[in-house]
Amino acid sequence: MSVDSEIGNLGRIDTIVVVMLENRSFDHMLGYLALEKGRRDVDGLQAEFANELDGHRYRVHHLGSTSLSADPDHSAHAIDTQIADGNMDGFVASFAASLHDRDPYVEDVEDVDPGMVMGYYDAADVPVYDHLAEAFCVCDRWFSSVPGPTLPNRLYSLSGRAGSREEPPPHVPPIFHQSSFVRHLDAHDVSWRWYSFEPATLRMTDVRYRLAHPNQFAYFSKTGLPWKTVLDISINSKSGSFLEDAAHGTLPSVCWIDPAFTNFNPLGIPLNDDHPPADIADGQDLVLAIYDALASSPQWEHSLLVITYDEHGGFFDHVAPPEAADDEAEKFGRYGVRVPAIIVSPWVQPRSVSHTRFDHTSIIKTILSRFCPEALDKPQRPERAFGRHNLRPRYMGERVAQANHLGELLSAETFRAAPPRDALIRDAAERAAAQTRTDGPETDRRARANAHLTDLEQRILTASRELARLGHPAGDP
Repeated sequence: MSVDSEIGNLGRIDTIVVVMLENRSFDHMLGYLALEKGRRDVDGLQAEFANELDGHRYRVHHLGSTSLSADPDHSAHAIDTQIADGNMDGFVASFAASLHDRDPYVEDVEDVDPGMVMGYYDAADVPVYDHLAEAFCVCDRWFSSVPGPTLPNRLYSLSGRAGSREEPPPHVPPIFHQSSFVRHLDAHDVSWRWYSFEPATLRMTDVRYRLAHPNQFAYFSKTGLPWKTVLDISINSKSGSFLEDAAHGTLPSVCWIDPAFTNFNPLGIPLNDDHPPADIADGQDLVLAIYDALASSPQWEHSLLVITYDEHGGFFDHVAPPEAADDEAEKFGRYGVRVPAIIVSPWVQPRSVSHTRFDHTSIIKTILSRFCPEALDKPQRPERAFGRHNLRPRYMGERVAQANHLGELLSAETFRAAPPRDALIRDAAERAAAQTRTDGPETDRRARANAHLTDLEQRILTASRELARLGHPAGDP
């Protein structure tokens, strides 16, 4: 084979779980580990980091709210401005321009601080990440795959290529015809399941899974998050939920979890994908539910959980993206901005940090290296033309071939149980109870339904309508 036949520490893993959230940079979410907790092993924030605009110096600072009113520009053009030829000093300028040009969520742009994008969260804001950073591994060189927005990066994470740095307009259904890594899993009889709150992103990406394989798609939960008020939910999915499968020890070899991208999901769960203006506290609840379910599962001993973000969302990060290998048809030339990434496993060293360069194709590389390494072989002959009617697996490309997999992080000599998380669960339950007393379970959902939708929400809803038009049953994931 053209790849190493030895998978090394990956051989300890039988279940890989991936959750990819939305639009936050490493410094924005985890940079506090260096700045406030004094972790010199983490390449995070320093007090002197700043961007300048119109003679004013905007320094990094702690944000006072976990829910932001504005959605910074993260288009390909804006990211070029932010990266500024590797100087990483164009974030404030880009955000200031977007306030006047495109942001529909802010009624009075004069009241918005252009330095908001230099803000960061701390341990009190992201208690679940703080716990995981102490107990497991932080990756401080995980880059988004493309210096572009959500969809190109999510396409890279599933198919190893994107085709474009841009996204279609929000009113155009984001339905693509990529060949995903899941085809290789099917070809090698590797079990998998896609868990979501809405129609799965895989259905939007790969025509082979557009309408078929109903038993391999399931909801994350059938009753809401464990510590939320139980809602009266009627859904069509006959498959077990992620929470059920984890509890029963029946998780498949590969699990992908889509967060709640909109407030219109059948579970009635508020946005928990961390895409502004979502409250990151809801994202912490989601990650905690995933982590606790896996850590409590009979499958914990041989599991690997990957927590990362699709792209940086326009928020400051000080590390310049490096050059990247591209396939002939794609000439991006570099990775996107650095994003948060935490690796959780009983075989990961506690309080460890990886400085190895990873990107979203590292997820594909890890999955295929563990379960079907021959899928990484480059074909000896040119592949037949690929189109919507060609449903065979496809070579995943040079970016995947050159990506680093996560096996080196599974270096602990002995298996260890997950540390206690009772305090995190108690705090999440208290927060959920307080929200219910104050607002009622549907207040936020109704309010957001009448507010401006983010571009991502519009695209997800447009895709859902198109899938329904094509025959995807309403109420199915």
